[in-house]
Amino acid sequence: MRRLLAGTALALATALPAAAEMTAAEREAFRAEVRAYLLENPEVLIEAMNELEMRQQLAEAERDKAMLAEQSAAIFNDPASWVGGNPDGDITVVEFIDYRCGYCRKAWQEVDDLVEIDGNIRFVLKEFPILGEQSVLSSRFAIAVLQLHGGEAYKKAHDALLSLRSDTTPEALVRVAEDLGLEAQPILERMQTAEVTKVIEDNHRLAQTMDISGTPTFVVGGTMVRGYVPLEGMQQIVAEQRAAQEG
Repeated sequence: MRRLLAGTALALATALPAAAEMTAAEREAFRAEVRAYLLENPEVLIEAMNELEMRQQLAEAERDKAMLAEQSAAIFNDPASWVGGNPDGDITVVEFIDYRCGYCRKAWQEVDDLVEIDGNIRFVLKEFPILGEQSVLSSRFAIAVLQLHGGEAYKKAHDALLSLRSDTTPEALVRVAEDLGLEAQPILERMQTAEVTKVIEDNHRLAQTMDISGTPTFVVGGTMVRGYVPLEGMQQIVAEQRAAQEG
């Protein structure tokens, strides 16, 4: 109903200034005319709603573009975030991820395929735990592995956490570490440090600034993609962003 009213308001916007200067009787007659017209031509409402939706999408895209430009360094070049794919790729894809997010798990292999098939994508992961304490534990574990053992170990931990089917508990994380051939105790200790906490807090502040409230959220070149998109859709977005950069 809200969208319907908004569409009607847009369709009648040019008539409102004149209506404001009418007498009460003239306004009543005007309203009756408008009602009769809309009943006879309901397609006008659909046209108005389509136009309103298009304007809202354009406005949102412009806001996103401005935010990306303003936060470019924190998004693309944060030294605390893991970088994979082609470090010298011509386009960067950034993913804000929560390991307990079903759609992040659904996108996981497809994002890996996107990066591998393309071969020219620089891929950045942002730890963004928003789904409770188990999400926070998972992100702390992944960040601790990155800080202690580097990028290759982090990617293996990342994959293991996304494929984990049990609850995320300290005991489960010990098993993950052991499966990766890593000593668990130093990782568990590192998880509680200020250095790990800072990464999560910085990512949450960045997400708030960028109006990101869900996962997965992607930044692809100069555009934001909120939510899961299948592989072919992501490939199309990458192609569009490449064309925009070249233009």
